[in-house]
Order: sequence, then C-alpha cells, then structure tokens
Amino acid sequence: MDRLLALCYPKCSTCKKATKWLDEHGIAYEYRDIVLDNPTASELAAWHKASGLPVRRLFNTSGKAYREQNLKARLDAGMSDGECYDLLATNGMLVKRPLLVGDDFVLVGFREKEWEERLS
Repeated sequence: MDRLLALCYPKCSTCKKATKWLDEHGIAYEYRDIVLDNPTASELAAWHKASGLPVRRLFNTSGKAYREQNLKARLDAGMSDGECYDLLATNGMLVKRPLLVGDDFVLVGFREKEWEERLS
C-alpha cells in the first residue's frame, strides 16, 4: 500500500483519535490540515467516487458552517454532485473528517472497525 493521505482538522477529537490509531498501528500517512489546505472540487469528486458513498456523506453535518448555510434543506432540494463538490471546496469545515485517502479507497469519518478491516 502506498502512503495514505489523512485530511484532518487539528482541533477535532475524532481526527486526533484517527491519527493516534494510525500511529499505533504503524501505518504511514501524510497529514493534511483540511482547513489550511482545503480539498479542491476535483479531489472531492474523485474521492467521492472512490468512497462509494452518497455525496451527502462528505458533509460535516454537525458543524456550525453546515447549520449556518442551511445545507440540509439545500441538499434535500436536490443539489447536484458538482454543486456539492464546488460548495465543499470553499470551506474545509464543511467536509466530514477525517478523510483517509488511499490508492483505490477513501474512508470518510473514523470508525475503528472499518479502518481495521480496510487497512489490515
């Protein structure tokens, strides 16, 4: 497996748990601050495809920015995938984290069992 890319927010407790888990399992990764180096729309499109998840799962639904922009209603109204990528690319705080990007997969959020199965 090539080196992984972990997109995280340094103050996020879940991101801290995820990177600690990677470190404890001796898994090499590149750390990227999701706010200082926000994903581009094209990266998000590729990662969405690799994740196999609905585009809604890329949104940080518990975040302040999500609530302030009333994104649930906008998504429910039928935003296209392209509109979602463009919007997510404007603010890293809108993106669900951590994102773990491998050569042929993307894990969205930290669920230890899922990470264990994928990375073992």
